[in-house]
Amino acid sequence: MTAKTPRILIIAGSDSGGGAGIQADIKTVTMLGGHAMTAVTAVTAQNTLGVTAIHAVPTEVVLAQIDAVIEDIGVDAVKIGMIGSPFTALHIATRLEKLEGVPVVFDPVMVATSGAPLADDPTVAAFGKLMDVATITTPNLPELRRLTGQDDEVAAALDLVSRHHSAVLIKGGHEEGDALADALIEEDNMTSWQGQRIETTSTHGTGCTLASAIAFYLGAGLGLVQSVERARLFVRMALREAPGLGKGHGPLGQQAVRLDTGLGLRLNQVTVTGKDYAKMVDFYRRLGLKQIVDSPENQYARFEAGAATFSIQCDPEAEIGETVAVYFECDDLDERVERLARSGIPFEHGPRNQPWDWREARLRDPSGNTVFFYRAGEARRYPPWRMEE
Repeated sequence: MTAKTPRILIIAGSDSGGGAGIQADIKTVTMLGGHAMTAVTAVTAQNTLGVTAIHAVPTEVVLAQIDAVIEDIGVDAVKIGMIGSPFTALHIATRLEKLEGVPVVFDPVMVATSGAPLADDPTVAAFGKLMDVATITTPNLPELRRLTGQDDEVAAALDLVSRHHSAVLIKGGHEEGDALADALIEEDNMTSWQGQRIETTSTHGTGCTLASAIAFYLGAGLGLVQSVERARLFVRMALREAPGLGKGHGPLGQQAVRLDTGLGLRLNQVTVTGKDYAKMVDFYRRLGLKQIVDSPENQYARFEAGAATFSIQCDPEAEIGETVAVYFECDDLDERVERLARSGIPFEHGPRNQPWDWREARLRDPSGNTVFFYRAGEARRYPPWRMEE
């Protein structure tokens, strides 16, 4: 994997509602830790209910955007979504042929989640040139049928792989029932994933998000199967975190997917030992943590703490040591401590400025574990004495 920030060029249309297209792509790449660059192919007026207007960007302007970022910043992977015209599709393919060794993810966008058409027949006919330069093509089932005229999805995918030498990811989201399956068809391999449907109406931009996540991971140096697997997890978590906006098919919650998938080691779970389960649960709930697991029979509880999770494991006979301290960072430190103190939470000391450039307050949970509330700002990761890389 690359140690640098993956540079992902996104060639797609703009969604004024922020649910799909360029907006979903940028959110996805950014949340995964990449740098998103764009070549806007079309401007659309749309929301969760549908598309009301489309304005295709002239081909020469699309190509100028592509050239601008390639010549200066460089590209580690490309994601292609909505294309404004067949002429634009053909010229994009010609440009991308010159990018040796750069993976290309093509999401053949034809219809919005609301049902609005986003590609006419001549544009769909030109998709073959884009599949010729693509590393992987990610059609949903209706798109796969339209590209091949075949109802058997595996046969259709094999047909595309044979003709274009691009791997095909068959997305099963349009299947009926609770059980879903996605299948990656390569020239010499097939990989499938099973999953349960996540019941939600917030599905606008799932295809864009998946393709962008795959592009990010490919740009970071992961293999194709790994990239698809991790991208699927990102999409599923974004579906679960959907904010429930709009009156129709709402946007995903990419902004809430931070530690569930990504590159490298991520500290996202801390567990402390306790003695009295009920008192420990009550204490951390009063601090403001959201409880997501309650298992009194196992003396175990888990809480959400921002993007990470925090848990307690209780044993009446456990010895509580002084070697571990739990830190919860909050920007409203003084106000929060004052509010908790007034509610009856005892603090060993209130907010104090420390020599290490943190401001922190100290308390203990019912089992004696040391807990700090603190605000560090830049000093947590970038203290003046930070080690040189």
